[in-house]
Amino acid sequence: MRATVVLGRIAGVRVGVHWSVLLIFGVIVLGLAQGRLPQAHPGEGWPVYWAIGLLTAVVFFASLLAHELAHAIVARRNGVEVDDIVLWLLGGAAWLKAEAPSPAAELRIAGVGPLVSLVLGGLFALAAWGLDAVSAAGPVVEAAVWLAVINILLAAFNVIPAAPLDGGRLLRAFLWWRTGDRLRATAGATTAGRVFGWLLVAFGLLLFMRGDVFGGLWLAMIGWFLAATATAEGQQAQLRAVLAGVPVRDVMTPDPVTVPAGLTVARFLDDPRYRYRHSAFPVTGEGGGGGVDGGGGALPVVGLMTLDLARAVGEERRPAVTVGQAMLPLERAEVVDADTPLAEVLPRVEPGAEHRLLVLDGGRLAGIVSASDVSRAVTWMMTTAQRGADARRGGDAADSGGRRGDWGQGWDDRRRGA
Repeated sequence: MRATVVLGRIAGVRVGVHWSVLLIFGVIVLGLAQGRLPQAHPGEGWPVYWAIGLLTAVVFFASLLAHELAHAIVARRNGVEVDDIVLWLLGGAAWLKAEAPSPAAELRIAGVGPLVSLVLGGLFALAAWGLDAVSAAGPVVEAAVWLAVINILLAAFNVIPAAPLDGGRLLRAFLWWRTGDRLRATAGATTAGRVFGWLLVAFGLLLFMRGDVFGGLWLAMIGWFLAATATAEGQQAQLRAVLAGVPVRDVMTPDPVTVPAGLTVARFLDDPRYRYRHSAFPVTGEGGGGGVDGGGGALPVVGLMTLDLARAVGEERRPAVTVGQAMLPLERAEVVDADTPLAEVLPRVEPGAEHRLLVLDGGRLAGIVSASDVSRAVTWMMTTAQRGADARRGGDAADSGGRRGDWGQGWDDRRRGA
């Protein structure tokens, strides 16, 4: 789930919102302004109810943001980098670039979110008591009560021991500590998540059949999301285990074809080297402009050019516009070191020519990685690992399962067409 609109950075973490936030925002505002507030405190004008409903919804999403920021800040303090925070239909998500380094770190990262929500719930309850004590307007007190209740419920729901909830991560931390095996711990937490998710789906369908259409469908949707996400987390954990110790250099396309920044778009599109072989090319320039020095006499890399970017230039302008003017600048392209573990960059590998990873080795362009490169390599590695597991179960003394020296050589031979 990626942000539709990036709001900025808080504590160094990029924060964005997905368009689906508008749906739940509207539901909250409508439910308060047309339901809870006028029912609990009738007699006020509709502008009052709508203004308080809007403000309460904003404060609620600020509470969600505080919950996710707590995860992000504690993760960074435990050596785990955070990609971004996204608020969306079912709450928020802090996207971590790597796994927690230990069960204790996992416990701290997962536990701080519900703790912050619980503290916020207590603060809103205290605020509601104070507002009532000074005879504040009834709808204002009701809004504070609602914020207190919703934050306490958010904390309680999140500590349920089922992935991908925070409680599922707490369960994984406990199982990891008990067994010493992170993969087994993840499997246990994701199994609990799938079971809990499908139970919610079943309960939601029961409510739907008994006449609670909206509540039943909403609960079923949350359950389906939890089950699907838990399944995906389990698959990602298995994938990370297979990719353990595998660097990006092992899956990249080495020595990619480059295009000079000074070449016109018209000549770029006419040249067979660029039209028929690939859809994205590293761009080299004469230095400066934020490029990466190629080293050894090579020209620096200054960006990434795709056929789509070239074709977006008007036909009449192509003879005058250069690749350097039409390319994706280096600061906006995805750049990675050749020795970076492949598992760490997987979240950055997306379909589309503009998402190619430019791979550097000692500052020099060493290769390029596409989503299809990673997909083929992962399929090969998982197949090889499965064959190794089958061989070991069958008593084969040969070690065919996981070391780079075995599957790596086979993958290199496969890429060469051996």
